[in-house]
Amino acid sequence: MALNPAILHRVELFAGLDAHALDEIVRHGRTRRLARGTVIFRHGEKATACHVLVSGRARIARSAEDAGNLVIRYVGPGEVFGALALFHGGGYPADASAITDCVEIQWPAAALMELIERYPRIALNALRIVGRRLDELQERIRELTAERVEQRVAHALVRLAKQAGTTVERGIEIGFPLSRKDIAAMTGTRHYTVSRILSDWQERGIIAGSRKHIIVCDLRALEAVAGSR
Repeated sequence: MALNPAILHRVELFAGLDAHALDEIVRHGRTRRLARGTVIFRHGEKATACHVLVSGRARIARSAEDAGNLVIRYVGPGEVFGALALFHGGGYPADASAITDCVEIQWPAAALMELIERYPRIALNALRIVGRRLDELQERIRELTAERVEQRVAHALVRLAKQAGTTVERGIEIGFPLSRKDIAAMTGTRHYTVSRILSDWQERGIIAGSRKHIIVCDLRALEAVAGSR
C-alpha cells in the first residue's frame, strides 16, 4: 500500500528532515496492514527491521516461565520500535503484537543503515529516543521495587491516560482495549489484586468503564494515589 511521506512528519525518528528526504525514506520502507492479534516479531528472533506504527496500537511484552508476562510498553502512532536490536546485531529483546488493527511501515536493516549514512540526523534522533526509553525503564524499575501496588497501578493508568487518552464527557478515555490482566502485567502484580483496586476506584468515581475499557474520571485523584508531583 502507498503511504504519503507527510505522515512521517510526526515520527520522531525522522524529525528535522525535509520533504525530499522523507519521500526517499518512504520509498525505502515497506508498509503493511496488521490485523488485531498479529505477532509482529518474537523475543529472540534475529532483528531484521526497524518498525514505525502509522496507526493502531501495539504491545511490547516479555514472558518468562517463572514470572509470567511483563508488559514493557504500548506503542502508538508515530512511535518507533524494534530498532535498537539492529545496532548491536542481536535478537529482538521482547515480543511485539498488534492489540488493534494497525498499519506499520518497516525498513530492513540494510536500508536503514544506508539512510542513516545519508541523513545523520536519523542517528541523532535515535539516540534521543533511546535515552528517553532508558529513563522510562529506570522509572519503571523504581516503581516496581519501591512503590506500593496501588501506586504502581495508578502510575500505569496516569501514563496511559496522558499517552493514549482522549477527552470524553466523563473524563479521559484510554483509547485501546486494556484488561485487568494487562494492567497486572504492566505493574508486576496479580490479576485479582488489580481487580480489587480498580473496583474500589470505580466506587469512588476515580475511574469508570468495563472489563477492557477504562475512563479516567478524576485524573488528579489518580495522580494523588500515584504520588505524582
